[in-house]
Amino acid sequence: MTTATVSTRSDSAADAGDVSGPPSDTPTGNDIVELLFFAYRDFVSDPDRLLTEYGFGRAHHRVLHFVERVPGMTIAEMLDILGITKQSLNPILKDLVEKGYIVQRTGTADRRQRLLYPTDKGRALSLALTAPQLQRIARALDGLEPDVKSKVTAFLFSMINDDDRDDVSRIVWKTADGEEQVQ
Repeated sequence: MTTATVSTRSDSAADAGDVSGPPSDTPTGNDIVELLFFAYRDFVSDPDRLLTEYGFGRAHHRVLHFVERVPGMTIAEMLDILGITKQSLNPILKDLVEKGYIVQRTGTADRRQRLLYPTDKGRALSLALTAPQLQRIARALDGLEPDVKSKVTAFLFSMINDDDRDDVSRIVWKTADGEEQVQ
């Protein structure tokens, strides 16, 4: 990767050429935006390599992840989670169903609903895709005090739109079977 030196602030560490870690001063908004870009790039790079072997993309990963985490979710719930249209979701679901990673079942209360469940093969792939991400997160949090870890969680949660926080809370802090997680 070619690096360019761009600075929107002046601090002694950057001026001295020391770029081994974050400066000790308070980061600017741009610093955080850029760190999020780079963190996301690296966070998705590990599963991206595995997805390529299967002929899948990031959308496949997101769908498979949430179906594995919330088995029995409806198509409408998936659309809400991903914030995409049915037309965008359909080819992804078709791939995952045809290749045996997800099954669709008719709803029991409403026969018009299609409920999504991972197959054993889908669950295994989802866990394999998530494993390096969990390892990356564990490395990043390793050695941090518990209060700092909770602040990281609070920061990420506060980045979510207010209107979506209740729905996100139900997904994130529940186990796949709907039981409360212990934090």
